[in-house]
Amino acid sequence: MIPTASGPDPTPPPPMTPTPPPAPTLLVVDDEPELRGLLAEYFGRHGFVVRAAEHAAAARDLMAGQPADVAILDIHMPGENGLSLARWLRATHPAMGLLMLTTAGEPVDRIVGLELGADDYLPKPFDLRELLARVRALQRRVQAVTEAAAAARAAAPPAATGRVPFGHCLLDTEQRKLFGEDGAEIDITAAEFDLLALFAAHPNRPLNRDQIMAQAHHRGWDVFDRSIDLRVMRLRRKIERNPDKPEVIKTVRNVGYVFVSAA
Repeated sequence: MIPTASGPDPTPPPPMTPTPPPAPTLLVVDDEPELRGLLAEYFGRHGFVVRAAEHAAAARDLMAGQPADVAILDIHMPGENGLSLARWLRATHPAMGLLMLTTAGEPVDRIVGLELGADDYLPKPFDLRELLARVRALQRRVQAVTEAAAAARAAAPPAATGRVPFGHCLLDTEQRKLFGEDGAEIDITAAEFDLLALFAAHPNRPLNRDQIMAQAHHRGWDVFDRSIDLRVMRLRRKIERNPDKPEVIKTVRNVGYVFVSAA
């Protein structure tokens, strides 16, 4: 007689192997092929998925295919320079980290880069270990802010839907468009829409910069980052009848901003 097993299988199932987190992605933009190759090889050995571009146009194409977590940008490149590319990256991919490579002894480049939304800079020539440490610190900060933003959005009240009046304008949250009182569409960037949608979800409630940075800008606040103030200034020019005396998006002293809704 062939013995048959009875009862539960005494052999425990193999333990579940946790899925490792995805490797961080790095975009390197520099017109020097030797440096691009060096950084690609070095960061690849340290766990990064590296994509390299020789100029700004190539970087835009790479970002269209798959955004990166962090970008290393050389400021001085032929054609479109790194400062212009940094401005575009910050407007279109606000969650990513930006590190600028500058020429030693040129503080103007560093100041302008930080004002445009760069998170850090490093003058050439640099030590590879220092660059790696800065990129890793930036990648950890970006990840932490992204996770905090996701938690904040999950706990936030439902966003307004339909068309929300902003003074004499209307924000269509489904089409992600802004319309003037004549019905004509007003050009806004994706980042500007995110900010308006955040205000629409919290009418008549003052929001501080930390809340705005986490929920609409997906980045942490630091002393150099005035991009929220610049974005509010640009939006006021589009939705306020008198941008110098705003009635729709008002400044709350020592706090931030509030969307004054007539509804």
